[in-house]
Amino acid sequence: MKILMVFLWAAGSAVFAQSSAQPEVSIESPKPPPVIGRFLGPFHLEKRIVPPPKLVNTPRLEQLVRSGNLYLTVQDVIALTLENNLDIAVQRYGPFLARENLRRAEGGTLLRPIDTAVVAGPESVSTAGISTNAAGLIGGAGISTGGGVITQVGPVVPSLDPTIAVQATIGHSTTPQSNTQLTGTTALTNSYRSLYFQYGQTFITGTSMYFTVGDSRNDYNSGYYLLNPSQNGYFDMYFTQPLLQGLGPSVNSRDIKVAKNTQKVTDIQVKLQVITTVSAVLNLYWDLVSFNDAVRIKEQALKTAQDLYEGNKKQVAIGAMAGIEVTRAAAEVSQSKEDLLIAQTNVQQQEIVLKNALNRNGVENAWLDDVHIIPLDHIEIPKADEVRPVQDLIGEALSHREEIEQTKINLESSQILVKGDKNGLRPSLQAFADFTSHGLSGPANAILVPGVGTPDAYFIGGTGNAFAQVFRRNFPDYSAGFSLNIPFRNRTAQADYVTDQLQVRQKELQLQRAINQVRVEVKTGLIGLQQARSRYETAVATRVLAEQTLEAEQKRFQAGVGSVALVIQAQKDLVGTQDSEVQAMANYTHAKISFDQALGRTLDVNHISIEEAATGHVQRESFLPPNLPVTKKPEGLR
Repeated sequence: MKILMVFLWAAGSAVFAQSSAQPEVSIESPKPPPVIGRFLGPFHLEKRIVPPPKLVNTPRLEQLVRSGNLYLTVQDVIALTLENNLDIAVQRYGPFLARENLRRAEGGTLLRPIDTAVVAGPESVSTAGISTNAAGLIGGAGISTGGGVITQVGPVVPSLDPTIAVQATIGHSTTPQSNTQLTGTTALTNSYRSLYFQYGQTFITGTSMYFTVGDSRNDYNSGYYLLNPSQNGYFDMYFTQPLLQGLGPSVNSRDIKVAKNTQKVTDIQVKLQVITTVSAVLNLYWDLVSFNDAVRIKEQALKTAQDLYEGNKKQVAIGAMAGIEVTRAAAEVSQSKEDLLIAQTNVQQQEIVLKNALNRNGVENAWLDDVHIIPLDHIEIPKADEVRPVQDLIGEALSHREEIEQTKINLESSQILVKGDKNGLRPSLQAFADFTSHGLSGPANAILVPGVGTPDAYFIGGTGNAFAQVFRRNFPDYSAGFSLNIPFRNRTAQADYVTDQLQVRQKELQLQRAINQVRVEVKTGLIGLQQARSRYETAVATRVLAEQTLEAEQKRFQAGVGSVALVIQAQKDLVGTQDSEVQAMANYTHAKISFDQALGRTLDVNHISIEEAATGHVQRESFLPPNLPVTKKPEGLR
């Protein structure tokens, strides 16, 4: 569609450039402590903050208002939609939610669902038979705009974030003894303290490892211990590796892959929401243009009816016409007033809907509530439409329609889940290995009972001596083995595996259905565009004939061979054909918008940058004409 726009920016008296601003959605990280911040960074102890949403409009909206009128071109409408529309603003959070979901998956935690459904755009208050969704696109049957796939089944995904555990204990115990031959006392006391440090991590292969370093000190009141107090140190390494179920990156990284696909889907959802909302708002704008044209037509019809009424009154006064003709003319004036009132009401209501789509405060903006919208562009039907083979158009649509790509991504995610569920059919076979090294040290017992023995000089010392023994592996323990768990029948895993296979087959059919639907939408959109052109050309021809008929009837009436009834009927016919022409022009704009949607080129034909749409800040400048048009508000409009 070729839209003739009132490009007055070259000589514009006012230029409004939107200043560069931060993205609308952001996640803020507080500054770390000045000294220890770099050490705390790996532990992610900081609390990231999501700022509140912006509920104020961009300056562009108010800057386009002059003397109570909001002057809008098509490009201004698009810019305001991208900056202020709440449907798009809500959808901008989707990629950030997906990004955090990916972070969650990389930590080895189950995914959270993300609601990123595309919301249908606003509709005109009265379209009088105009289809604003002729191609049955976004939200229509055939093409799903759902989000990514979420899984909670199959082998348990290991936690991939490393953990550090520290435990310190200090205490005192008193234990009564029934045999003094073992401890040399009837009440054994122990003053003890212990400290251990453990580091654990699981890798994407399924391998888990734990490193533990510990130290304990015991001070007894018994003379039967060679070393008292004694220091016990140890170092332990423990490894496990799944050999069947849960083995390998392909199984353990499936949630990460799905989360990355979900991130792609949310990016697509933003595009789809922009396409949906912009298309709907463009329909609102062109409907407002046509409603304003309808008001002007009704005003002209009322003026013509009033002129006829006044002329008939004069004719009756001089006896040249019967009094009934004045009554007929008065009835026509009354009918014209009613038609004008309906047209004015359509304009008022349409302005409310359009203003609500272009600002974040809705109808609560008192200053905006009293503003009257002045469209600066008008519809011009091009001499000819684009002529290309249907198959070429279908090929373009299949390569550009975001819904097709989204369906493919969801299919890929389902296939990833099938691989995980297939692995869940295997038995659980775990191999493990453990190595521990011990150390013992301490001073000779000061209350050592004679005859018990003499402590070996090798153990005399403190904590350093104990850990020297540990790292020299003087007293090692070794163990290795496996554990096998075979579930009989395994109905849960079997059901999950088959269920995901069924869902994959479903999505394969959904992909084919989406492809078929795109073909249908391209063909029906092309037919709708051709039909809209034919209706427009027919409406123009009919209006020309109606003008000629009215002119002829007026001449006959002035010559005394016609009648008031025929003139009134010719006037009605002309108004009807003018309405039909305006309606046909609006129909053409809607058909063109739907056709662009069907081909997947809405963003291109409207010069929309998805980067600007994603951030909510349009860098394109807005211009007001140097000499603003003096537009008389139709009676009844605020």
